[in-house]
Amino acid sequence: MGPGLFSDIGKKAKDLLTKDYISDQKLSISTYSDTGVALTSTAVKKGGLSTGDVGAQYKYKNTLIEVKVDTGSNISTTLTLTDIVPSTKTIAFLKFPDYSSGKLETQYFHHHATFTAAVALKQSPAIDLSMTLGTPTFALGAEASYETETSKLTKYTAGISVTKPDSCAAIILGDKGDTIKASYIHHLDSLKRTAATGEITRRFSTNENTFTVGGSCAVDNLTIVKLKLNNHGNLGAVLQHEVIPKSLLTISSEFDTKALDKTPRFGVALALKP
Repeated sequence: MGPGLFSDIGKKAKDLLTKDYISDQKLSISTYSDTGVALTSTAVKKGGLSTGDVGAQYKYKNTLIEVKVDTGSNISTTLTLTDIVPSTKTIAFLKFPDYSSGKLETQYFHHHATFTAAVALKQSPAIDLSMTLGTPTFALGAEASYETETSKLTKYTAGISVTKPDSCAAIILGDKGDTIKASYIHHLDSLKRTAATGEITRRFSTNENTFTVGGSCAVDNLTIVKLKLNNHGNLGAVLQHEVIPKSLLTISSEFDTKALDKTPRFGVALALKP
C-alpha cells in the first residue's frame, strides 16, 4: 500500500514500449512437480548462436529459491527471504564460477516510504541505494550508486510519478542529470489490456529528442496487438496469442521506415505452461 520501489516509477509505460519486442527465437517449457518445484527449460537462438538453460524454483513459506544452469556451465542462484524483519525483503544472488557478480539486496517497505540497499559481493563493491516517498497515488524518489574503489558516485537518478486507477504519469531525471524522460500511459479498459502511451526523452549533452508513442489493443480474449513508433522512424509491432490456457505465442517485428531496404528485425517466442 506504499509508494512502491523507485524502479516502479515510469515502469508501466516502459514495459508497454519495450516488453515482448523481441528479435530472437525462443522456446520455453514449464512444468510443476507434486512437491511444488517449478521447472523451466528455455532454448534461445539469436543470429547464428544457440543457447539454453534449465531453471528450478521452489517456494516454502517466506523463502523462495531459484536455481538456473545454462549451456555455458554457469550456475545462478537467487534466494529471496520475506519478512525476516517485518516489512522487509532480502535477496541474495550468486553466480558460479563468476563469484564477483554476486549481490545482496535488502528492501524495506512502509506505508509512506520504501528503501533499498544493494551491495556487490566483491573486494571493492559498488553500493546501490534508493528511496521513495509518498503514497500509491503520488511518489517521488531517487537512487544512487557509489563505487567504493574510486570513492565516486557513478550514478544518480531522481523521479516523480502520479498514478490513478486508469493512468500513470512519470518524470525521471537520469544519467547524472544529462537526460530527462517524461512518460504517460492511459488504460482504456478495466482489465488494462488496451492502453495508449507516450514517452519523450531529452538528452541535454547532444540536444537530441526522442519521442515515442505506442499502445496495446485486445483483439479478443486470447489475442493482443501492440504497436510503437518514434520520431526517428522506427516502427515496432507485436502479436501475442494465447494458444492454450497460460501458453503464449509472441511474434514481433521492428523496422526502420526511413530505410526500408534494410532487413527488419524479427522474433518469435513460444512459452508453454501446464
